[in-house]
Amino acid sequence: MLNQVVLVGRLVKDPELKELESGKNVTNITLAIPRSYKNVNGEYETDFIDCVLWENTAKATTEYCKKGDIIGVKGRIESHTYENDEGKNKKETRLIAEKVTFLSSASKEKEEKDNEI
Repeated sequence: MLNQVVLVGRLVKDPELKELESGKNVTNITLAIPRSYKNVNGEYETDFIDCVLWENTAKATTEYCKKGDIIGVKGRIESHTYENDEGKNKKETRLIAEKVTFLSSASKEKEEKDNEI
């Protein structure tokens, strides 16, 4: 059996590094990934995928990436069930990152576009 996923998308907000009580570093990010086809209204929809990054991957992503940057994430899908504040069971599915590749900086793209004018 195989649980391996590769995603490429834009960061929806700046990554924030958190240190847990155990001393481990973690960053939670969300990737915006447009679908390659149009819906019945002729519009492209976007999926928002939550990803968890640990330790050095979390540190590097927080240091070098900002909202709007395009990154590639390789990892595995994890799902779990938890009880929310209202006492209802909820299922959450997310990608646990093993590797992140920095592909394009939104600020660099803007700078290059500004220089063209």
